[in-house]
Amino acid sequence: MVEDDAILRMSAAGMLEDAGYRVFEASCASEALEILRADCGFLAILTDIEMPGSIDGIALAHRIYADWPDIGVIITSGRFQPGSDELPEGAIFIGKPYSRTDILGCVHMLTLPRD
Repeated sequence: MVEDDAILRMSAAGMLEDAGYRVFEASCASEALEILRADCGFLAILTDIEMPGSIDGIALAHRIYADWPDIGVIITSGRFQPGSDELPEGAIFIGKPYSRTDILGCVHMLTLPRD
């Protein structure tokens, strides 16, 4: 869960944990990349677009797709609606505010076994 707003991050992480997922939290892309390098067991990443630092959520999504292509990526924003050509292949965009059903549905879809 990559989100600079601590309340939103804790809320979304709580939704995922309540559904049985193990969740790591990061407040920016560079922190998320450190966590990814330390643990290769991730199935999906949920990231906001606007975050502090030199890497935004879309750039982070492309980096994840390039370095860890088996990790699903969900990108979210309350201010921007990226075009499909801006997202890496297979990434999903959901707008804020999102519901528990939105997040869990996307995570479930991205973590299904692939052929």
